[in-house]
Amino acid sequence: MSNHENDSWQAILKKIATLDSNQLSKLDAFLNQLKISGDFAVTSNYGETDWPRAPVHRLEGKGTFIVTAATLHKQHHFRTAESLNNLQQELFAKAEQYGWQLEAWALFSNHYHFVGHACEDAQSLSPMLSHLHSNVAAWLNRREGKPDRQIWHNFWETELTFEKSYLARLNYVHHNAVKHGLVAQPNEYRWCSAGWFERTASKSQVKTIYGFKTDRLNVLDAFEVLMPELEGVKG
Repeated sequence: MSNHENDSWQAILKKIATLDSNQLSKLDAFLNQLKISGDFAVTSNYGETDWPRAPVHRLEGKGTFIVTAATLHKQHHFRTAESLNNLQQELFAKAEQYGWQLEAWALFSNHYHFVGHACEDAQSLSPMLSHLHSNVAAWLNRREGKPDRQIWHNFWETELTFEKSYLARLNYVHHNAVKHGLVAQPNEYRWCSAGWFERTASKSQVKTIYGFKTDRLNVLDAFEVLMPELEGVKG
């Protein structure tokens, strides 16, 4: 790429970064009509984690859902950084494998939430979570020498069909670690999407999403959680 072409792209990217959510939606629709990808943001990496692509923020297509999954009897099986790292990496991998775009997530010692968009088929949610939970449970039980132990209890999903409901739940999940009293600021918690969202979204997107009220949302979240143990774990 020539210097002139590079400067042109930099100017385009700077212009896109100033767009608000409504303008970004119109741009995405226009690009889709041209059959051109609308993902202009650069993939952000955190350590060795293979993070999802930049936020899409859409409510269309095959369905967008908020999902909550819990451990059996709310046991704190994911109380270490190592176990949460494994859960997070498996979630990213299975979402990509089954055609889901993650838009927000928060992982804790005994449950997790995510907002995800089914790019191909929303009915893949159950097999995706079954595969995820099976892999994570096998890894954890091998580590702890308990091969027959049941880790997961169930999962619950709600399809999001209204924009305000969808945006409010994005905010809820981004801030979930604050709600549970683990951190003062959402981006301080390693196993949630807030830091990734703030790094990859435009300032106007962050301001818009974080401005939605969440106090009246009906989200299954009656859990007491533990702060992860960090000793002896790298990364």
